[in-house]
Amino acid sequence: MSETAYERFDDRAGFQAAVDRLLLASRTRRLQLVLHDTEHLTRHCPRMMALLARFAHAIQVHRTHEEIRELQDAFLVLDSQHYVRRASAAFFRGAIGLGDETEGQVMRARFMEIWAQSFPAISSTTAGL
Repeated sequence: MSETAYERFDDRAGFQAAVDRLLLASRTRRLQLVLHDTEHLTRHCPRMMALLARFAHAIQVHRTHEEIRELQDAFLVLDSQHYVRRASAAFFRGAIGLGDETEGQVMRARFMEIWAQSFPAISSTTAGL
């Protein structure tokens, strides 16, 4: 059983380090994004759009339905034990949880509920195929 650890961060660099730690854990990871609005991603994130085109088999982008667009927190879930959470998407302050099966499962279940309340939003091609 792994030891539970929490590391707080207060700025963009700390948030980025926490995300990098999770995403670099394995090459077999799938990336599932749920956004309230996809316009910023499609218009201002060409590297992300290039990644989506290159790794369409491993990246899915959904958009939330209107009913849940009031949610303001931001979080990443790696698995049932590892996550990054920010109480408000407007601020970078948050924490990374490592080896926390209790909270990790709660975060994963919450993500799956949000995923179920969303729909595919961005295709890997401009034709929408």
